[in-house]
Amino acid sequence: MTQALRLAAQGLYTTQPNPRVGCVIVKDQQLVGEGAHLKAGEAHAEVFALREAGAAAKGATAYVTLEPCNHHGRTPPCVDALIAAGVARVVVAMQDPNPLVAGQGIKRLQAHGVEVVSGLMQAEAIALNPGFIARMTRALPYVRCKVAASLDGRTALKNGLSQWITGEAARLDVQHWRAQSCAIITGSGTLLADNPSMTVRLPHMLRQPLRVIVDSRLQTPPDCQMLSANMLPASPVLIAYASDAQHKIAALTAAGAELLYLPDVETPNTASSGRVDLRALLHQLAARGVNEVWVEAGQGLNGALLAAGLIDEFVFYYAPKLMGSAAHAMFAMPELTNMQQLTELQILDLRQFGPDIRLRAKPLVSI
Repeated sequence: MTQALRLAAQGLYTTQPNPRVGCVIVKDQQLVGEGAHLKAGEAHAEVFALREAGAAAKGATAYVTLEPCNHHGRTPPCVDALIAAGVARVVVAMQDPNPLVAGQGIKRLQAHGVEVVSGLMQAEAIALNPGFIARMTRALPYVRCKVAASLDGRTALKNGLSQWITGEAARLDVQHWRAQSCAIITGSGTLLADNPSMTVRLPHMLRQPLRVIVDSRLQTPPDCQMLSANMLPASPVLIAYASDAQHKIAALTAAGAELLYLPDVETPNTASSGRVDLRALLHQLAARGVNEVWVEAGQGLNGALLAAGLIDEFVFYYAPKLMGSAAHAMFAMPELTNMQQLTELQILDLRQFGPDIRLRAKPLVSI
């Protein structure tokens, strides 16, 4: 199963919107076939492994990181392929959260006399596909919020300057996180201050994530870098907005952006803020097959996502620098008046990139 998980990780940047899955086939304590699902529309991991195993698959044991599918999607059911090959035993790391599968694959295997064991290295399998699991179980993507800051928790000088707080090694690590995400979200504040491109700048990248701008009042300049003509055609831009007082829809559409009108809804007890409904935006992204979202924004959007409980994981990059209390904070938040209002975090990982420290943490209460 460890080898199957390694194979699954080969699809870290490419399988979206599908999950990352690996399969290993063993007979008489010898590995006879292995495979990974690498791209939506192509064969699944089990099919690749069975092809390599050939006749040796009969009577063998298949180790699969995710329950084999039992439905027709872009490809035929993997359960049928395993049964036809005569596999005697299937060891599954985790049950598929997809309602179309959700235990049905295991039941079909068992109905055809195949022994099934489930739960081996389940935690590791879950860690490979947090976005797919989130999308299938709650119709929301898995949201990571990246913050680059000084040791005193500041993200930009008072005048807005922020390049560069962290060093090259940390910035390269950010590129890998971008690459494995289905969408990158930024806010209009970051766009106007830094004019970023928000693309993945790694060699040999064949896929660019969807780039999303949260821009309540449509302040995005049509000639900004995110919409410039030299951006890859495969890297679309979606702008979520709540009002168009400046009448910029036509110009932004002509520049290649897709516009999504998503104002927060006024209720009998709550007046509309005139801002984008962030939860509705995430639901929309999930409906488009977005599994993992990477947020690179300023304190305004970061604070709004935090206040709405929409952040699953924080990725903090701390540089050994001090910027002072006048500099911008990580999150725009109302003043807290008691300790019970604090956001408590669980630290997941801590490591160093050049002179900088990366700390991954998740809120104890999230979506």
